[in-house]
Amino acid sequence: RSKGKVKDKAQHAVILDKQTSEKLYKDVQSFRLVTVATLVDRMKINGSLARRCIKDLEEKGLIRPVSRSSSSARPSN
Repeated sequence: RSKGKVKDKAQHAVILDKQTSEKLYKDVQSFRLVTVATLVDRMKINGSLARRCIKDLEEKGLIRPVSRSSSSARPSN
């Protein structure tokens, strides 16, 4: 019987719908740094989907990698 706080389980999307996809492509240009954590937090998607989105944004030239060892990238302006 712990008296710690109970955190609600996050309800993040596991499939990228059209509305979220459009929001991602529009909003990513305003992000200072694009990481898995920022996409999960701001887009309410799960981590594996965020990694796929980062790879897709990189291939389309919307972001460029900062470091290959971690999943972080900057918007290419």
